[in-house]
Amino acid sequence: MKISPPAYSGITGCFNPRVIGLNFAAFHTKIAASQKLIGCVAAFGARRAFNPDKGLGMNMPTLDRQVSSDKREASDMPRSQALDMESLSHDHSLVAGVIEAARAAGEIARAYFRPGEKTVAGIHKKADGSPVTEADLAANLLLEESLRQLIPEAGWLSEESADLPGRLDHDFVLVVDPIDGTRSFAAGDPVWAVSVALVHRQRPVIGVVHAPALNETYVAVKDSGARLNGQAIAVSRHAQFDAATRVAGPLGFAQRLRNAGLDFELLPRIPSLAVRISRVAAGVLDVALISANAQDWDIAACDLILTEAGGQLINLRGRQPLYNRVHTLHGELVAGPDALLTHFRAAAGLAATS
Repeated sequence: MKISPPAYSGITGCFNPRVIGLNFAAFHTKIAASQKLIGCVAAFGARRAFNPDKGLGMNMPTLDRQVSSDKREASDMPRSQALDMESLSHDHSLVAGVIEAARAAGEIARAYFRPGEKTVAGIHKKADGSPVTEADLAANLLLEESLRQLIPEAGWLSEESADLPGRLDHDFVLVVDPIDGTRSFAAGDPVWAVSVALVHRQRPVIGVVHAPALNETYVAVKDSGARLNGQAIAVSRHAQFDAATRVAGPLGFAQRLRNAGLDFELLPRIPSLAVRISRVAAGVLDVALISANAQDWDIAACDLILTEAGGQLINLRGRQPLYNRVHTLHGELVAGPDALLTHFRAAAGLAATS
């Protein structure tokens, strides 16, 4: 079943249920059903539990909503009681819960994905012209329900949810992109990912980038290192820019760096920012370039993955991004190991003005 075009509110930045005329009783029923779906995905896999031809049985808008606790059902996922930063590690049940949620969302999205072909999901345009699919919305619904139960004390920021100002009052905020690389996903390109970060006081402390079609799951925990599919990863040891330096990013940004005196090999475009930066963390790339206007949800999780792998994500002034601020947009960024970023900083002034 394809979703019919919903009404989009350019003022709130989300789909407006009042414009759509959504039946809230029916919607809350679907919220409860999504909790059951989480358990089904974990036990049987989304291909058995979720039918992309039927979706969740509704036109699934991104909603400005608060779900009352009496509408929620118990989840098998571990629930945070009080977030203790000192106890966080890769073995912590909270980290396991975040990974499980990301994988469950990935399986829902993958049920709509067709390698090399157009997705079977309905596709609509947001006010800014970017696409959103039925898969984005279904994955976002699952993530919001599961992660809010897992970490009830955290605020919420997602590409496919209304940006509510109350998140600024929280020390902890969940920052989510249900499908990073929607255009790739919709076209049948496997380079897309579910991105989930837990941010504490403007910096990420848990980061998960799950790329189902690539069979890649990157996980990082503050002060505990980064892993790809359970194995520790580290950034490249390449120490200088030369013809062998592997760089991925937009052509215009790359040309400005070359004009500033940096030499490197520019590799084919990697459409998902989360995957692009995570591949720097894994040493598959030496450097990733990121155009201006990346949002918190695009980079928060992979920022931590890169940092814990021994690299950094910085702007042209050499500063790391901060998250959960009033404005979630970022300027141009570069990701890489410290040795290469030292050379980048030397050329950044020229690159910023050329």
